[in-house]
Amino acid sequence: MAESDRVLTLPFSGLAGWLLPGTVSASAVLDRFIIWGTRVEGKRIQQDAKISAVRAGRPTRAQQAQRHEELLAVALDVFLERGFEQATMEEIATCVGMSKRTVYAYYEDKAALFKAAVRRAIELYTLPREAIEALVTDDLEETLVAIGRQRIANISTPVATKLQRILGAQSFRFPALFNESFEQGAGPVIDVLSRLFERFNATGEIDVAEPQRAAVAFLSLVVSGPARIIVSGNVLDEAEMEARIRFAVGLLLNGMRRR
Repeated sequence: MAESDRVLTLPFSGLAGWLLPGTVSASAVLDRFIIWGTRVEGKRIQQDAKISAVRAGRPTRAQQAQRHEELLAVALDVFLERGFEQATMEEIATCVGMSKRTVYAYYEDKAALFKAAVRRAIELYTLPREAIEALVTDDLEETLVAIGRQRIANISTPVATKLQRILGAQSFRFPALFNESFEQGAGPVIDVLSRLFERFNATGEIDVAEPQRAAVAFLSLVVSGPARIIVSGNVLDEAEMEARIRFAVGLLLNGMRRR
């Protein structure tokens, strides 16, 4: 009798529980193990294939967030270049490499996408209050010069320049967005300046009855002029920029100092 035809006696419980009770040959046991192993391996391959398909077809949350950021950035560029009326959802979808259906899944219409793109630009443009407060010292004039430099440098960034241009062109259509931009972008600067003027008013160095109005006047006198030049596409060299900032700060302080 061949080795593979030897008879094995296996109990019904334990390892042989899935076999017929009684006596079976070694070759039969081997065949059944091969069949069982093949089935298990086949199921594992199918499960791995399903997992791979899900991973390949469905982006992660991080990837989705990145694509959304790209959509808003591209939309801002298209709206800036084409104008609100001439820009289309189809063009934006093509430029960002999305289907029009996907874009509409994010935003119901062009106006909603425009508002979202501008609001995202406002978020990127706005400096945190801590960055402004870090410039405050006991020297009022030098503090104002430093804040003026920071504000103008921030307006010079690509996203801020785009934001100012698009708001200038579309503020009549979306006045609330213009107000949001001012409140969020300039609000922290005005708050820091207001407290600064209150502090130096209390020491007697300046005489300011309305610190908040004085803060807004600072932005108009020190920042607005250079900002308009930058947004228009012209360039001010560093020395000229510094001279303009210091001249405007000096003019402002001359009107604030006690007589």
